[in-house]
Amino acid sequence: MATAASVGRGAARVPVRRLTVLYDAECALCAFLRDWLARQRQLVPLDLVPAGSAEALRRFPGLDHRTTLDDITVIGDGGQIYQGAAAWIVTLWALREHRSLAHRLSSPAGMRIAKGAALAAAKWRGGPWGGQAYPRAEGWTYDPSLGWTYLPKGCADGACPTD
Repeated sequence: MATAASVGRGAARVPVRRLTVLYDAECALCAFLRDWLARQRQLVPLDLVPAGSAEALRRFPGLDHRTTLDDITVIGDGGQIYQGAAAWIVTLWALREHRSLAHRLSSPAGMRIAKGAALAAAKWRGGPWGGQAYPRAEGWTYDPSLGWTYLPKGCADGACPTD
């Protein structure tokens, strides 16, 4: 499941004791899945960190953070990097109730199913009903503890223009 970047470092032979899941905090589907992951019983602890955040940049300075906003990226504590379908599978592997499913999905036939699911999620994210339903450029921001908030352009100082 490790990508070519981690195989060259011998990271595939290092046991995984903790995983960091980088997710798009501005994606409704991604935020829903983050909350779902947080509620699951974990055999391997998951750190759920917004992709492209200051925390992600601090933890992984050598990572191409632009690509982590396009697709789920999971990083093992031994330097393993998983992206796309492999990231979904290793995340399921970390969960008590879903480890057996992860093993089935890691087979050649299962990987095709996992890739299809990852593509379906990506397509859903890109549509008007998922993904960037509340774009930052229009004044929307997402805070996991507060949800979506809207501050129209020109209102940052507390004085908003009226129509």
